[in-house]
Amino acid sequence: MSINGKVAFVGAGNMGQALIKGLVESETMPRDRICASDPRPEQREQCWERYSVHTSENNVDAIRDASVVVLGVKPQIIDKVLDEIRDHLPDDALVISIIAGKTIASLEARLEPTTRVIRSMPNVCCIVGAGATGLAKGSHAHDADLEVARCIFDSVGMTVTLDESLLDAVTGLSGSGPAYIFMIIEALADAGVKAGLSRWDAHALACQTVLGAAKLTIETKEHPGRLKDMVCSPGGTAIAAVHTLEAGGLRTTLINAVEAAARRAEQLGRRDG
Repeated sequence: MSINGKVAFVGAGNMGQALIKGLVESETMPRDRICASDPRPEQREQCWERYSVHTSENNVDAIRDASVVVLGVKPQIIDKVLDEIRDHLPDDALVISIIAGKTIASLEARLEPTTRVIRSMPNVCCIVGAGATGLAKGSHAHDADLEVARCIFDSVGMTVTLDESLLDAVTGLSGSGPAYIFMIIEALADAGVKAGLSRWDAHALACQTVLGAAKLTIETKEHPGRLKDMVCSPGGTAIAAVHTLEAGGLRTTLINAVEAAARRAEQLGRRDG
């Protein structure tokens, strides 16, 4: 699917630049139809030097004639930004939010009536093109708008479309999930060092093991429990390790972590409302 018109990014931080990179490198959009605004000159310079897209210090200038406007500013300043751009948004512009904790209702309340809004929950892995993003459409958005959003976020990973009520669960699982995996990688590497490996070798092996396990699960479409059984031979090393992980409550701890993050996302959403 191609995106017609111009895409404007209000905020050119890590996530905004990740999306710009994905659109450019996947050739989803030509560079000359992408514009990014940011008050920080270093962010604008990065966008121009890395991706050769238009940049602006002024949000209103950036969104002029845009068919899609991606909101990527900090949650604490989004209300100010919406008040600034509200009267200048093109009538038919689709607004896509990547702002954590900002509900669709709160966005729609500060925009012109009938503005089409899509809320997203991406994760940091979008930076390397391996992101996981949840998408939910607002009260005035259409299925075609979801397809536009999918086109943007598929350029940096994979997407799922769901009801906004489930975005807190997405936040707890994939939005916050990289932090859990980073801790697992660090722990595995520390264990390798304790067992006698060099820090470099332990880190490299831990990272590749996590990457390979995820890739195997995705490409074979096998249940992870079955893949685990393939590794655990009778009386072997892996089943001894799995026994230790079960005794330590690995599954319960991860489930509790996802639930805690989802609850916190829900609390932030209620406060926003």
